[in-house]
Amino acid sequence: MKRGLLIIDRGSKEDEVKTELSTICSKVMERGNYAFADYCFLEVVPPFIKDGIQKCLKADIDSLTIVPYFLYPGKKVKMAVNEAIKFQAGTSVKMTFTKPMSMHPAMTEIVESKIQLALKKEGIDLPDSKIDVLIIGHGSKDPNARISIRYVADSLRARYKSVDYCFLEIEEPTIPQGIEKCDKNKPEALAIVFYFLHEGAHVKRDIYGDLNPALEKSQIKKYVITEHIGTDEKMIDFIITRAREVEDAD
Repeated sequence: MKRGLLIIDRGSKEDEVKTELSTICSKVMERGNYAFADYCFLEVVPPFIKDGIQKCLKADIDSLTIVPYFLYPGKKVKMAVNEAIKFQAGTSVKMTFTKPMSMHPAMTEIVESKIQLALKKEGIDLPDSKIDVLIIGHGSKDPNARISIRYVADSLRARYKSVDYCFLEIEEPTIPQGIEKCDKNKPEALAIVFYFLHEGAHVKRDIYGDLNPALEKSQIKKYVITEHIGTDEKMIDFIITRAREVEDAD
């Protein structure tokens, strides 16, 4: 059976996002033994879902695994799945849909590896029990988004001195509020986690508009900022894991 895989991302105008997704698809196709793998976007810019599915169906595949590539469950995931499922009636290619990239130990492992890499890069040699962590997520009106980031934070608390989270926009705590709370803990070193899939506008510019002034106002002297998730090898494996969950259930 020839399987194809389609990643549905939210969408971004930043070229780096398309570059990262192209790399991810190439690695997933090779490592997951897919005949075809590609990406499309829910909104913002093409290729949109219709374009992505049509391209997949021209690739001579027997089944198509569709991955809603979102860190949080919620309205965006439902929109992506509902839009894609419309095309099932017009093809004999069987479509299956994975869960989003959330509420799974793999996400904790990815975040933990980003923290350790950032600490090593900056030469901070302290026990994890003396490291404070602040996870910065996007923010959402959907309550499930908070549940998802809280899952990661809760999973890390046994290892680090303290673990908190905050949001770039929409909901609280805000980034200034998050930094203020960390400051009260008087951290020896603070690891700031960019909990974002891609190197989009938020990672490149928006976060720093709030983060830099908040850090300057604080008494925090030693901190590191992790890389975003990007093309992390653990994320490639997680995508395949999500795909196998539904494929093996066929």
